Amino acid sequence: QVQLVESGGGLVQAGGSLRLSCAASGRTFITYAMGWFRQAPGKEREFVAAIMWSGGSTNYADSVKGRFTISRDNAKNTVYLQMNSLKPEDTAVYYCAARLAVGLAITPGEYRYWGQGTQVTVSS
Repeated sequence: QVQLVESGGGLVQAGGSLRLSCAASGRTFITYAMGWFRQAPGKEREFVAAIMWSGGSTNYADSVKGRFTISRDNAKNTVYLQMNSLKPEDTAVYYCAARLAVGLAITPGEYRYWGQGTQVTVSS
């Protein structure tokens, strides 16, 4: 089992920044990649960014490229999502997820473990 705990969400004005953290515990050695997804009310969960524990390769959704940065601290088993130039359309619950296979997958079904989510609200 792998446990994931997100933190860092909150309310911010448009143009502002937030940094989300995802702390992984348990059998983290079985995970190859970590992803961030988000879900707004009435919408499907969508891919935001992903990173490989080994090597640090990354992948981003087009909607966040150039504004968001995913990173990881292997020693702390923690993944971060730095979000800059936030827009009202970034408002959603943000989820951290762990994948048990190689590759920067973008569909939720390819991730095995999920955190409880953290709310990000961007006001205009």
